[in-house]
Amino acid sequence: MVSVLILGFILIVIGFWGILVKKNMIKIVLGIAISETGLQLSMISIGYIYHRTAPILNDAVPRSSAVKMVVDPVPQALVLTAIVIGVAVNALLLSYVISLYKHKKSLNISDYKELKW
Repeated sequence: MVSVLILGFILIVIGFWGILVKKNMIKIVLGIAISETGLQLSMISIGYIYHRTAPILNDAVPRSSAVKMVVDPVPQALVLTAIVIGVAVNALLLSYVISLYKHKKSLNISDYKELKW
């Protein structure tokens, strides 16, 4: 799981690089999506415990020793929530990009100087 953690941090760095360096608004939204994916991978790898099973209580896991045999379900629930929120944020950002493109006919962020403070 250390390799997944490293991959998550690499994806976070690549996403932030895309957000900071690129001028195309679609690429900026993709950078946000990539950094979200890296964050989710990092959260899953931090919450994982070796030699434990999924937090599903059935015949394979006796209830008396379930605490010692299952992984904590809270990080998994947080990642599922983060995935849903990330999809909603990306959809909202892409709808803003489409609306701005219809208005200005450009995806370059430098062309939107009237939106600055």
